[in-house]
Amino acid sequence: MTDRPLAIVTGGKRRLGAAIAAKLASAGYALALVSHMDTPPEAALVAALQAHASEWHAFTFDLSTGDPAKLLGMIAAYFGRTPDLLVNNAAMFGQDDWQTMTLATLEAHFRLNVFAPLLLGQALVQTAGQQARPAIVNILDQRVVNPHHDQMSYTLSKQALAASVRSMAASFAGRARYNGVAPGLVIATDDYTAEQETRLAQMMPLGALPSPSAVADAVVYLAQAQDVSGQVIFVDGGAHLKSFDRDFMHL
Repeated sequence: MTDRPLAIVTGGKRRLGAAIAAKLASAGYALALVSHMDTPPEAALVAALQAHASEWHAFTFDLSTGDPAKLLGMIAAYFGRTPDLLVNNAAMFGQDDWQTMTLATLEAHFRLNVFAPLLLGQALVQTAGQQARPAIVNILDQRVVNPHHDQMSYTLSKQALAASVRSMAASFAGRARYNGVAPGLVIATDDYTAEQETRLAQMMPLGALPSPSAVADAVVYLAQAQDVSGQVIFVDGGAHLKSFDRDFMHL
């Protein structure tokens, strides 16, 4: 085992999580990649891990049902040390609105999008001890400041996680640094056409959609900014400065 700093990235094998993990690899981190499915990392991430001779391991763990403290114990046992960084990236994204949300949709979103990050952060700080000061970065969403009526359970859960940033930063005080990154539309799904992405880019105050690399850069900054806690960085092309009537996929 190397003496590189160790980072946990939940949902870290694909899409935005993979981009964050790749950037952390380039910054010299060893990586614990957490996913609820036993699948290989994306090819681009594998290439980055190989290019930087990264020490890494994949952990299959369902954060919506499992005890986050158990996951942390598995990671600490494998690497022989307590992680220095936790990136809470894993999330679920449903399509309900105020009429169709239910106890089940709310509970599912809050379990994975809020409760798991909070409890995993708690376990990390408790395990790290008094002398360490790990960094925790939550991946949020630009919509937390200008919400619309789509994906209601998801939106409410991300608003709750965003609200936790100041509360947990103050509560942890010198025991941990606790921050957030709020992306905009970073990696479009198959729901979007190329023409739609071009139109959406033109709607952003900066005239462009953010890149996964830019979001990852913000994560690395917060991971290493020793004097920063309780902050949220928006990496969204300025989207949070505007109010949109619908989710981007409907515009």
